[in-house]
Order: sequence, then C-alpha cells, then structure tokens
Amino acid sequence: MNLLKMDVNLLVSIVNTKLRDHYSSLDELCDDLDLNKTELINKLKAGNYFYNENLNQFK
Repeated sequence: MNLLKMDVNLLVSIVNTKLRDHYSSLDELCDDLDLNKTELINKLKAGNYFYNENLNQFK
C-alpha cells in the first residue's frame, strides 16, 4: 500500500492511528515504514493538516 497516493483524509487517520498506537515520533514512523518525511508532511499540509510534535499527531 502506497500511503502517499492515498486520499489525504484517509491518510491522516491512518498516520495518526499509527502514531498513537505504535510510534513515539513522526521520525520513527517514517523510518520504520520507509516513508519520506518531507513528502508525507507536504501531502498532509495540502489537506490543511499540520504535525504537532507535542501531541505526536497531525491536526
């Protein structure tokens, strides 16, 4: 499954669930899933979602 080709609303839900349940940081998630962090952030930014490091989720 290519997460970066997914609908942005579905993507944010999956990413936030993974961050909540399995990863303590966005870096850890991207490293483990072999995702380009900049591409992920930009894809979600296009949907008006921004990463909040303190909450470890996109809002």
